[in-house]
Amino acid sequence: MKIKKKGVEGHREKNFFCSAPDRKGVIVAHHGVAVDILFGSGERQMVQVKKHSGHVVGDDVVVREKLLTRLPRRTELRRKDSRGSIRIIGANLDVLGVVVSPLPRPSFGYVDQAIVAARAAALIPVLVINKCDLEVSEAVVAEFTDTYAGIVDIFVMSAVTGEGIGALELFLGQKFRSFFVGITGVGKSSLLNAICPTLDLRVGKFYEAGNRGSNTTTVSTLHSLPGGGELVDTPGFSEFGLVDISAEDLAGYFPGFEQAMEGTCHFRDCRHRTEPGCAVAKLVVSGSIPKERYSTYLGILDQLEAGEARFKSRR
Repeated sequence: MKIKKKGVEGHREKNFFCSAPDRKGVIVAHHGVAVDILFGSGERQMVQVKKHSGHVVGDDVVVREKLLTRLPRRTELRRKDSRGSIRIIGANLDVLGVVVSPLPRPSFGYVDQAIVAARAAALIPVLVINKCDLEVSEAVVAEFTDTYAGIVDIFVMSAVTGEGIGALELFLGQKFRSFFVGITGVGKSSLLNAICPTLDLRVGKFYEAGNRGSNTTTVSTLHSLPGGGELVDTPGFSEFGLVDISAEDLAGYFPGFEQAMEGTCHFRDCRHRTEPGCAVAKLVVSGSIPKERYSTYLGILDQLEAGEARFKSRR
């Protein structure tokens, strides 16, 4: 009997020291010093992390006790802020939705740089034009359509009236994990409420006098959509600086230069300014590339070259 009792006690002691099994999940919200993990079972768990842990929404992780191990990323989206700091803003994404509206308008090059960043990260860029119910929307929709039609998919809609929401829902429902970006006030949270009413996200006001909106989203959050797919809602930011895009590579990703990239320039390192034998310059002269598109490209190129010069001077 003593031997049997000893065996039982030994079994209990072994179970007491047995560590919890590893659990695989995905980060669905980032609170700065803690993240929410969603497991395959539907259970959620908040885990504390260091302030600059490098974890982002969309990361696949393995949780053991209260420790996170990040799994390799399939894709990652990065941007550079106004101070030059590099921000990884989403992981394992498929689609980047650039949300714009008649008011407020995006800053110079915002849409183009977001599209370039998406293409560089192997994401599908789409343009979402919100607030088509506004009186001033017709001219703005025409402007964006003239610029980007045939280059990226364009969805015109109103989160207020529901116009155009169905087409976006069908697109997002193709098992895509999508990421919405846009400046503060364009209505990203309103769009999410229209697509998924049960979320009931707080919506801010637009201050017309200052041509700006109020930022109601403070935490990046991954939402599952009723029609399928997932969508990340993020705080608005006014700039979308490019990361690890050289001046030579910019033209290859720039929206509107697709035809030029099918040909070749005389010089391999052509920056498409005044170099002889430039394929882009020929298309600008012929009108195949509008002068406005070329001017925007040159403005972004100036910014990239200035950044390269600052980096070299620091080294």
